[in-house]
Amino acid sequence: MNFNSNVLFASLFWGSIGVGYFIYGKKQQSWPPVVGGIAIIAVSYFVGSLLLMSLASIAIMAGVYVLIKRGD
Repeated sequence: MNFNSNVLFASLFWGSIGVGYFIYGKKQQSWPPVVGGIAIIAVSYFVGSLLLMSLASIAIMAGVYVLIKRGD
């Protein structure tokens, strides 16, 4: 496991965004943000590369956006 300070900060950042998505989805009773939040938290925990973590998290956020807009 890579304990570079940049990777740890990115993990904290993306994990916080994932928690925000999860809480938002739970309060709105919408499943895409809940699942997306859990996925972002998992990515920030398991991926050790700063670039891959950021790209995966951004892709998940885009997927959540598309799913929410498609449902409207």
